[in-house]
Amino acid sequence: MKINEIIRKKRIEKGFTQEQMASFLGVSAPAVNKWEKAISYPDITLLPALARLLDTDLNTLLSFQEDLTRDEIGHFLNKLVSAAETEGVDSAFHMALEKIHEYPSCDALLLNTALTLEGLFITHMGKTNVAPYMDTIEELYVRASKSSDPEVCSHAKSMLISKRIGKNEFEAAEKLLAELPDAAFIDKKQLEASLYLQQEEWGKAAQLIEQKVLSGITTVQSSLYTLIELAIREERTEDAQQITLIAKQITELFCLWESNVHIVDFQLAVSREDIDGCISALDKMLPALNQEWKPEHSPLYRHLPLKGTNIGQTMRLGILNELENPENHAYDFLRDIPEVQKLLRKYR
Repeated sequence: MKINEIIRKKRIEKGFTQEQMASFLGVSAPAVNKWEKAISYPDITLLPALARLLDTDLNTLLSFQEDLTRDEIGHFLNKLVSAAETEGVDSAFHMALEKIHEYPSCDALLLNTALTLEGLFITHMGKTNVAPYMDTIEELYVRASKSSDPEVCSHAKSMLISKRIGKNEFEAAEKLLAELPDAAFIDKKQLEASLYLQQEEWGKAAQLIEQKVLSGITTVQSSLYTLIELAIREERTEDAQQITLIAKQITELFCLWESNVHIVDFQLAVSREDIDGCISALDKMLPALNQEWKPEHSPLYRHLPLKGTNIGQTMRLGILNELENPENHAYDFLRDIPEVQKLLRKYR
Protein backbone atom coordinates (compact mmCIF):
# COMPACT_ATOMS: atom_id res chain seq x y z
CA MET A 1 0.00 0.00 0.00
CA LYS A 2 1.12 3.53 -0.73
CA ILE A 3 1.34 6.25 1.92
CA ASN A 4 -1.91 7.93 0.81
CA GLU A 5 -3.77 4.62 1.07
CA ILE A 6 -2.27 3.90 4.49
CA ILE A 7 -3.21 7.34 5.83
CA ARG A 8 -6.82 6.92 4.69
CA LYS A 9 -7.09 3.33 5.96
CA LYS A 10 -5.61 4.12 9.38
CA ARG A 11 -7.70 7.30 9.75
CA ILE A 12 -10.91 5.38 9.09
CA GLU A 13 -9.85 2.60 11.47
CA LYS A 14 -9.33 5.22 14.22
CA GLY A 15 -12.74 6.74 13.44
CA PHE A 16 -11.37 10.20 12.62
CA THR A 17 -12.82 12.54 10.04
CA GLN A 18 -10.41 14.46 7.82
CA GLU A 19 -11.34 17.60 9.75
CA GLN A 20 -10.58 15.98 13.11
CA MET A 21 -7.22 14.66 11.97
CA ALA A 22 -6.35 18.07 10.50
CA SER A 23 -7.23 19.71 13.82
CA PHE A 24 -5.12 17.24 15.84
CA LEU A 25 -2.09 17.88 13.60
CA GLY A 26 -2.54 21.62 13.21
CA VAL A 27 -3.06 21.53 9.44
CA SER A 28 -6.04 22.26 7.19
CA ALA A 29 -8.68 19.69 6.21
CA PRO A 30 -7.91 20.23 2.48
CA ALA A 31 -4.29 19.28 3.23
CA VAL A 32 -5.39 15.92 4.67
CA ASN A 33 -7.69 15.44 1.68
CA LYS A 34 -4.75 16.02 -0.69
CA TRP A 35 -2.61 13.52 1.23
CA GLU A 36 -5.25 10.82 0.83
CA LYS A 37 -5.62 11.56 -2.88
CA ALA A 38 -1.82 11.53 -3.36
CA ILE A 39 -1.94 15.09 -4.69
CA SER A 40 0.60 16.13 -2.07
CA TYR A 41 2.36 14.54 0.90
CA PRO A 42 2.79 15.42 4.59
CA ASP A 43 5.77 17.54 5.51
CA ILE A 44 8.60 15.38 6.80
CA THR A 45 8.43 17.08 10.21
CA LEU A 46 4.79 15.93 10.57
CA LEU A 47 5.51 12.25 9.98
CA PRO A 48 6.34 11.25 13.60
CA ALA A 49 3.20 12.96 14.92
CA LEU A 50 1.09 11.51 12.11
CA ALA A 51 2.38 7.99 12.85
CA ARG A 52 1.61 8.39 16.56
CA LEU A 53 -1.87 9.77 15.84
CA LEU A 54 -2.68 6.83 13.55
CA ASP A 55 -1.21 4.37 16.08
CA THR A 56 1.37 3.00 13.65
CA ASP A 57 5.12 3.25 13.04
CA LEU A 58 7.09 5.17 10.43
CA ASN A 59 8.07 2.04 8.51
CA THR A 60 4.42 1.10 8.01
CA LEU A 61 3.41 4.69 7.26
CA LEU A 62 6.12 5.04 4.61
CA SER A 63 5.39 1.58 3.15
CA PHE A 64 8.92 0.51 3.94
CA GLN A 65 9.69 -3.07 3.01
CA GLU A 66 13.28 -4.20 2.71
CA ASP A 67 12.63 -6.97 0.20
CA LEU A 68 9.86 -8.62 -1.75
CA THR A 69 8.83 -12.21 -1.05
CA ARG A 70 9.04 -14.90 -3.75
CA ASP A 71 5.27 -14.85 -4.11
CA GLU A 72 5.25 -11.07 -4.50
CA ILE A 73 7.98 -11.26 -7.16
CA GLY A 74 6.07 -14.01 -8.97
CA HIS A 75 2.86 -11.97 -8.91
CA PHE A 76 4.70 -8.94 -10.30
CA LEU A 77 6.29 -10.98 -13.11
CA ASN A 78 2.86 -12.26 -14.14
CA LYS A 79 1.66 -8.65 -14.31
CA LEU A 80 4.71 -7.84 -16.42
CA VAL A 81 3.88 -10.56 -18.94
CA SER A 82 0.24 -9.43 -19.10
CA ALA A 83 1.32 -5.81 -19.64
CA ALA A 84 3.58 -6.87 -22.52
CA GLU A 85 0.69 -8.65 -24.20
CA THR A 86 -1.95 -5.95 -23.70
CA GLU A 87 0.09 -2.73 -23.75
CA GLY A 88 3.32 -3.72 -25.50
CA VAL A 89 6.88 -4.48 -24.42
CA ASP A 90 7.77 -0.82 -23.94
CA SER A 91 5.08 -0.49 -21.28
CA ALA A 92 6.28 -3.67 -19.57
CA PHE A 93 9.86 -2.38 -19.64
CA HIS A 94 8.93 0.89 -17.91
CA MET A 95 6.79 -0.97 -15.37
CA ALA A 96 9.81 -3.15 -14.55
CA LEU A 97 12.10 -0.15 -14.07
CA GLU A 98 9.58 1.52 -11.74
CA LYS A 99 9.48 -1.59 -9.56
CA ILE A 100 13.27 -1.83 -9.52
CA HIS A 101 13.53 1.83 -8.55
CA GLU A 102 11.17 1.05 -5.68
CA TYR A 103 13.23 -1.98 -4.55
CA PRO A 104 16.75 -1.28 -5.88
CA SER A 105 18.46 -3.67 -3.46
CA CYS A 106 16.15 -6.67 -3.98
CA ASP A 107 18.56 -8.92 -5.88
CA ALA A 108 15.96 -11.63 -6.59
CA LEU A 109 13.76 -8.98 -8.21
CA LEU A 110 16.66 -7.73 -10.34
CA LEU A 111 17.49 -11.21 -11.60
CA ASN A 112 13.96 -12.46 -12.25
CA THR A 113 12.86 -9.21 -13.86
CA ALA A 114 15.86 -9.36 -16.21
CA LEU A 115 15.07 -12.99 -17.09
CA THR A 116 11.41 -12.21 -17.75
CA LEU A 117 12.12 -9.10 -19.81
CA GLU A 118 14.73 -10.92 -21.88
CA GLY A 119 12.25 -13.69 -22.62
CA LEU A 120 9.61 -11.15 -23.64
CA PHE A 121 11.96 -9.19 -25.88
CA ILE A 122 13.35 -12.29 -27.58
CA THR A 123 9.81 -13.31 -28.55
CA HIS A 124 9.25 -9.81 -29.98
CA MET A 125 12.42 -9.71 -32.10
CA GLY A 126 11.61 -8.62 -35.63
CA LYS A 127 8.64 -6.65 -34.36
CA THR A 128 10.39 -4.38 -31.86
CA ASN A 129 13.89 -2.89 -31.75
CA VAL A 130 15.12 -4.69 -28.65
CA ALA A 131 18.77 -3.58 -28.72
CA PRO A 132 18.32 -0.63 -26.29
CA TYR A 133 16.45 -2.88 -23.87
CA MET A 134 19.13 -5.58 -23.89
CA ASP A 135 21.78 -3.16 -22.60
CA THR A 136 19.61 -2.39 -19.57
CA ILE A 137 18.86 -6.06 -19.01
CA GLU A 138 22.58 -6.86 -19.06
CA GLU A 139 23.15 -4.14 -16.46
CA LEU A 140 20.49 -5.77 -14.24
CA TYR A 141 22.40 -9.07 -14.52
CA VAL A 142 25.61 -7.27 -13.55
CA ARG A 143 23.92 -5.83 -10.45
CA ALA A 144 22.42 -9.21 -9.52
CA SER A 145 25.82 -10.89 -10.00
CA LYS A 146 27.09 -8.92 -7.00
CA SER A 147 24.38 -10.33 -4.74
CA SER A 148 25.24 -11.89 -1.39
CA ASP A 149 22.67 -14.60 -2.21
CA PRO A 150 24.75 -17.41 -3.79
CA GLU A 151 21.85 -18.69 -5.90
CA VAL A 152 21.02 -15.26 -7.34
CA CYS A 153 24.69 -14.44 -7.84
CA SER A 154 25.46 -17.70 -9.66
CA HIS A 155 22.39 -17.50 -11.91
CA ALA A 156 23.17 -13.90 -12.87
CA LYS A 157 26.80 -14.76 -13.63
CA SER A 158 25.72 -17.71 -15.77
CA MET A 159 23.54 -15.37 -17.83
CA LEU A 160 26.43 -12.93 -18.20
CA ILE A 161 28.73 -15.77 -19.29
CA SER A 162 26.32 -16.65 -22.10
CA LYS A 163 26.23 -13.03 -23.19
CA ARG A 164 30.02 -12.68 -23.14
CA ILE A 165 30.33 -15.84 -25.24
CA GLY A 166 27.74 -14.50 -27.68
CA LYS A 167 29.87 -11.36 -28.10
CA ASN A 168 33.08 -13.41 -28.47
CA GLU A 169 34.36 -11.86 -25.22
CA PHE A 170 35.96 -15.12 -24.20
CA GLU A 171 38.38 -13.78 -21.57
CA ALA A 172 35.54 -12.06 -19.73
CA ALA A 173 33.48 -15.24 -19.94
CA GLU A 174 36.35 -17.33 -18.54
CA LYS A 175 36.82 -14.89 -15.66
CA LEU A 176 33.14 -15.11 -14.71
CA LEU A 177 33.21 -18.87 -15.08
CA ALA A 178 36.12 -19.10 -12.65
CA GLU A 179 34.06 -17.17 -10.09
CA LEU A 180 31.20 -19.67 -10.16
CA PRO A 181 31.30 -22.13 -7.25
CA ASP A 182 31.53 -25.84 -7.94
CA ALA A 183 28.40 -27.84 -7.22
CA ALA A 184 28.00 -28.61 -3.53
CA PHE A 185 28.76 -32.18 -2.50
CA ILE A 186 26.02 -32.06 0.16
CA ASP A 187 22.41 -31.98 -1.02
CA LYS A 188 21.03 -29.41 1.40
CA LYS A 189 17.46 -29.66 0.12
CA GLN A 190 17.43 -33.42 0.62
CA LEU A 191 18.67 -32.98 4.20
CA GLU A 192 16.01 -30.34 4.84
CA ALA A 193 13.33 -32.64 3.45
CA SER A 194 14.53 -35.46 5.73
CA LEU A 195 14.29 -33.12 8.69
CA TYR A 196 10.74 -32.10 7.78
CA LEU A 197 9.81 -35.75 7.40
CA GLN A 198 11.03 -36.50 10.90
CA GLN A 199 9.05 -33.53 12.19
CA GLU A 200 5.97 -34.80 10.30
CA GLU A 201 5.76 -31.60 8.26
CA TRP A 202 4.72 -33.45 5.13
CA GLY A 203 3.81 -30.42 3.04
CA LYS A 204 7.17 -28.68 3.52
CA ALA A 205 9.06 -31.89 2.76
CA ALA A 206 7.01 -32.52 -0.38
CA GLN A 207 7.55 -28.97 -1.65
CA LEU A 208 11.34 -29.27 -1.36
CA ILE A 209 11.46 -32.61 -3.17
CA GLU A 210 9.08 -31.40 -5.89
CA GLN A 211 11.35 -28.40 -6.44
CA LYS A 212 14.31 -30.78 -6.82
CA VAL A 213 12.42 -32.90 -9.34
CA LEU A 214 11.28 -29.94 -11.45
CA SER A 215 14.67 -28.23 -11.34
CA GLY A 216 16.50 -31.43 -12.20
CA ILE A 217 14.25 -32.46 -15.06
CA THR A 218 14.30 -28.92 -16.49
CA THR A 219 18.10 -29.09 -16.52
CA VAL A 220 18.00 -32.47 -18.25
CA GLN A 221 15.51 -31.21 -20.83
CA SER A 222 17.63 -28.13 -21.58
CA SER A 223 20.71 -30.33 -21.97
CA LEU A 224 18.86 -32.61 -24.40
CA TYR A 225 17.90 -29.60 -26.53
CA THR A 226 21.60 -28.69 -26.71
CA LEU A 227 22.51 -32.28 -27.64
CA ILE A 228 19.94 -32.16 -30.45
CA GLU A 229 21.54 -28.97 -31.77
CA LEU A 230 25.03 -30.51 -31.54
CA ALA A 231 23.91 -33.65 -33.37
CA ILE A 232 22.35 -31.50 -36.09
CA ARG A 233 25.50 -29.41 -36.51
CA GLU A 234 27.63 -32.57 -36.73
CA GLU A 235 25.15 -33.98 -39.27
CA ARG A 236 24.31 -36.94 -37.04
CA THR A 237 20.68 -37.05 -38.17
CA GLU A 238 19.84 -40.40 -36.62
CA ASP A 239 21.24 -39.31 -33.25
CA ALA A 240 19.27 -36.05 -33.41
CA GLN A 241 16.08 -38.01 -34.06
CA GLN A 242 16.75 -40.39 -31.18
CA ILE A 243 17.52 -37.58 -28.72
CA THR A 244 14.38 -35.76 -29.88
CA LEU A 245 12.35 -38.88 -29.07
CA ILE A 246 13.92 -39.06 -25.61
CA ALA A 247 13.18 -35.36 -24.96
CA LYS A 248 9.53 -35.92 -25.93
CA GLN A 249 9.25 -38.95 -23.66
CA ILE A 250 10.67 -36.96 -20.73
CA THR A 251 8.15 -34.18 -21.34
CA GLU A 252 5.30 -36.68 -21.11
CA LEU A 253 6.71 -38.71 -18.22
CA PHE A 254 7.37 -35.68 -16.03
CA CYS A 255 4.14 -33.83 -16.86
CA LEU A 256 5.91 -30.86 -18.46
CA TRP A 257 4.27 -28.38 -20.82
CA GLU A 258 2.72 -30.25 -23.78
CA SER A 259 4.03 -27.71 -26.28
CA ASN A 260 7.61 -28.85 -25.51
CA VAL A 261 6.86 -32.07 -27.42
CA HIS A 262 6.07 -30.13 -30.58
CA ILE A 263 8.86 -27.57 -30.10
CA VAL A 264 11.55 -30.28 -30.38
CA ASP A 265 9.83 -31.70 -33.48
CA PHE A 266 9.85 -28.24 -35.05
CA GLN A 267 13.49 -27.69 -34.08
CA LEU A 268 14.51 -30.94 -35.80
CA ALA A 269 12.37 -30.32 -38.89
CA VAL A 270 13.82 -26.80 -39.36
CA SER A 271 17.37 -28.11 -39.10
CA ARG A 272 16.62 -30.58 -41.92
CA GLU A 273 14.57 -28.04 -43.92
CA ASP A 274 11.80 -30.61 -43.83
CA ILE A 275 8.79 -28.58 -45.03
CA ASP A 276 6.18 -31.26 -44.30
CA GLY A 277 7.70 -31.88 -40.85
CA CYS A 278 7.67 -28.15 -40.07
CA ILE A 279 4.03 -27.79 -41.12
CA SER A 280 3.02 -30.79 -39.02
CA ALA A 281 4.92 -29.52 -35.96
CA LEU A 282 3.57 -25.96 -36.34
CA ASP A 283 0.02 -27.25 -36.70
CA LYS A 284 0.35 -28.94 -33.30
CA MET A 285 2.67 -26.48 -31.58
CA LEU A 286 0.80 -23.22 -32.22
CA PRO A 287 -2.51 -24.30 -30.64
CA ALA A 288 -0.61 -26.07 -27.82
CA LEU A 289 1.06 -22.76 -26.93
CA ASN A 290 -2.40 -21.35 -26.26
CA GLN A 291 -2.93 -24.01 -23.58
CA GLU A 292 -1.70 -23.12 -20.10
CA TRP A 293 0.71 -25.44 -18.34
CA LYS A 294 -0.95 -26.22 -15.02
CA PRO A 295 1.68 -27.98 -12.90
CA GLU A 296 -0.65 -28.12 -9.91
CA HIS A 297 -2.70 -30.74 -11.78
CA SER A 298 0.23 -33.17 -11.72
CA PRO A 299 0.93 -35.37 -8.66
CA LEU A 300 4.60 -34.50 -9.14
CA TYR A 301 4.10 -30.80 -8.35
CA ARG A 302 1.09 -30.66 -5.99
CA HIS A 303 2.83 -28.58 -3.35
CA LEU A 304 4.67 -26.09 -5.55
CA PRO A 305 3.42 -22.47 -5.54
CA LEU A 306 3.22 -22.52 -9.33
CA LYS A 307 0.28 -21.26 -11.31
CA GLY A 308 -0.56 -21.46 -14.97
CA THR A 309 0.54 -18.42 -16.95
CA ASN A 310 -0.20 -17.11 -20.41
CA ILE A 311 3.48 -17.01 -21.41
CA GLY A 312 2.62 -19.47 -24.19
CA GLN A 313 0.66 -16.82 -26.03
CA THR A 314 3.71 -14.55 -25.92
CA MET A 315 5.90 -17.39 -27.23
CA ARG A 316 3.39 -18.10 -30.00
CA LEU A 317 3.47 -14.49 -31.15
CA GLY A 318 7.26 -14.51 -30.98
CA ILE A 319 7.46 -17.59 -33.21
CA LEU A 320 5.00 -16.06 -35.68
CA ASN A 321 7.04 -12.84 -35.75
CA GLU A 322 10.23 -14.78 -36.47
CA LEU A 323 8.56 -16.79 -39.24
CA GLU A 324 7.58 -13.48 -40.84
CA ASN A 325 10.90 -11.75 -40.15
CA PRO A 326 12.93 -11.65 -43.42
CA GLU A 327 16.13 -11.13 -41.42
CA ASN A 328 15.79 -14.58 -39.86
CA HIS A 329 17.17 -16.72 -42.68
CA ALA A 330 16.60 -19.99 -40.82
CA TYR A 331 12.98 -19.86 -42.00
CA ASP A 332 13.55 -18.68 -45.58
CA PHE A 333 12.58 -22.10 -46.98
CA LEU A 334 9.15 -21.89 -45.27
CA ARG A 335 7.95 -18.37 -46.00
CA ASP A 336 6.42 -18.90 -49.43
CA ILE A 337 4.70 -22.18 -48.57
CA PRO A 338 0.89 -21.70 -48.74
CA GLU A 339 0.22 -24.07 -45.83
CA VAL A 340 2.61 -22.08 -43.62
CA GLN A 341 1.01 -18.78 -44.62
CA LYS A 342 -2.39 -20.27 -43.77
CA LEU A 343 -1.16 -21.25 -40.29
CA LEU A 344 0.29 -17.76 -39.74
CA ARG A 345 -3.05 -16.15 -40.57
CA LYS A 346 -4.97 -18.65 -38.44
CA TYR A 347 -2.95 -18.14 -35.26
CA ARG A 348 -2.32 -14.40 -35.45
